[in-house]
Amino acid sequence: MHGDDSSLLRRAPRVLELAGDAGTRGRLHGSSFAADIREYAEERVRLSYDGTWAGQKGDRTTVLELAEACLPHHQAYAPDLYEEMLGMAEAAGLSPAEMVVVGGFTDFVDVVRARLGSAPFEDTCTAFVVSDTVADGAGFLGQTWDMHATAERYVVMLRILPDVGPGALVFSTVGCVGQIGMSEAGIAIGINDLSARDGRPGVTWPFVVRKALQQDSLDEALASILGADLAGAHNYLLFDREGSGYDVEAMTSGSHVTPLEEDVLVHTNHCLAFQTLPLQAARPAELQASSEARLARAGELLKDRPVTVDALMALTRDEDAICRRSHPPYQVATCGAAIMRPKTADFWAVWGLPSDHRFEHFTL
Repeated sequence: MHGDDSSLLRRAPRVLELAGDAGTRGRLHGSSFAADIREYAEERVRLSYDGTWAGQKGDRTTVLELAEACLPHHQAYAPDLYEEMLGMAEAAGLSPAEMVVVGGFTDFVDVVRARLGSAPFEDTCTAFVVSDTVADGAGFLGQTWDMHATAERYVVMLRILPDVGPGALVFSTVGCVGQIGMSEAGIAIGINDLSARDGRPGVTWPFVVRKALQQDSLDEALASILGADLAGAHNYLLFDREGSGYDVEAMTSGSHVTPLEEDVLVHTNHCLAFQTLPLQAARPAELQASSEARLARAGELLKDRPVTVDALMALTRDEDAICRRSHPPYQVATCGAAIMRPKTADFWAVWGLPSDHRFEHFTL
């Protein structure tokens, strides 16, 4: 137990161990949660065209045609992860195109918006990297995972044990190859959503996360992000057990990399680099204000030294700005959170609102 969490509910995340080759891992994932994956996919396909997230109504046929156009990009970027996704699709009884939507939804809606000519509505996640120097020699990477509130029920922890390459512990949702994780090579990666002006058929962010976790060094992980032909925009944060890190604003038409040189890096859902600002889609004023408020509040909460895991758990529970309950019209909620310490291979995760639930401890 960390901090004073005795009044919080305990709901340990489900854990699924995925061992073997890519197809085997995918089929096991798909068969273990087939009904949930089909339900989640149906919801996310609908959210892609009903105007809730894409900003303008479209139709199911167009959405699945756009997802189909993304498939060759995924296959070219990471053939083994593509095979894993196909295994999931087969076992869950879904098409590969539906798997693109259920896994890579927040990048995929950039593609849909570009087709419909609409504005972004998403506003999800507060992420941070804390350097070794202000964390008693062992820094952290962590974040909230904010999403449409109905996504909470699909959270799962994946323990990935491939037949080739480093294993990893990954916070994810059913049907998704991976969202937030840490590998046996000592590499941690987190994300938050950005909005591209020019979404297009390409690679969605869960493939980028998992490919980064397959690498043997931090610089190789960075190169795997920068080498992706992206469908939409995301911010990626990297941190390794040697204490090095990067913040990457990865847009469809260009990227900006900020090395970890300060005590902490914090990122929310708007671009901070002048190089990427012109590539960002215009955001509704209230969502921009939310992103700016969470950025400022996280910076304020990270001023005390040393930064501890208890302090980071408290940050994710902050209901002034960071830990969010679902409200109309956007219905976004904090559906979970993850905190990783690569130097010690410790991983803390919570399923559901951090303000209501206890973190559980995992280790690689």
